[in-house]
Amino acid sequence: MSSEGPPSGAEARERPGPGLLLVLSAPSGAGKTTLAHRFRAAHPDALFSVSATTRAPRGAEQDGVDYHFVSAARFAELVAQGAFAEWAEVHGQRYGTLRATVDGALRAGRIALFDIDVQGGEQIEAAWPLDTVTVLVLTPTVAELERRLRGRSTDSEAAIRRRLDAARAEVARGLATYDYVVVNDDLDAAHARLHAIARHERSLRGAPADLADSAAAARCRRGEADTGDWASPR
Repeated sequence: MSSEGPPSGAEARERPGPGLLLVLSAPSGAGKTTLAHRFRAAHPDALFSVSATTRAPRGAEQDGVDYHFVSAARFAELVAQGAFAEWAEVHGQRYGTLRATVDGALRAGRIALFDIDVQGGEQIEAAWPLDTVTVLVLTPTVAELERRLRGRSTDSEAAIRRRLDAARAEVARGLATYDYVVVNDDLDAAHARLHAIARHERSLRGAPADLADSAAAARCRRGEADTGDWASPR
């Protein structure tokens, strides 16, 4: 963790840095979205990459804020135009990251946050290899993820088993390809690790360096981070 800790809003505004694409991926239940929102709130120069989707809005979701809601025909047009950096079909609906959103964030020197799966993260890195940092967010153990999923009390036993199987496959892929691993055992600690990773990676791209951030980021490097039993054969 940096000796300064995550910056206040005023401090962050005073220290604009080079643009960065910060990809967060995790199995469902690992707390990735909560961590992303925490990071966004503490870093005024960070923004969420708003994806386009063919699914209908849910609850209080707003067009242009939560997603860009488009028809299936319009989505197909955008695919044909090469407008997406990555896209995929999930449960019969399509989701995609617009290139214009990413290019705009990089030009403005901002951090674009991606809350996407590992396959999508790999596609973002392939499109912008010099600007992308990939972070896999994990629970301390597989058993802890199962406890969280069961704590929701919304899924059947069969659904929980499917989620756990999907989680193992997603994590195995991420542990083979992603840059960093952040274990979300405590939200404050996980946020401090993510903050250190972002500052270290920006320092590699021209921002001021901080030895404490670099040391904390090194401990989160894939192959160095403690991944509990996620790396163990099933």
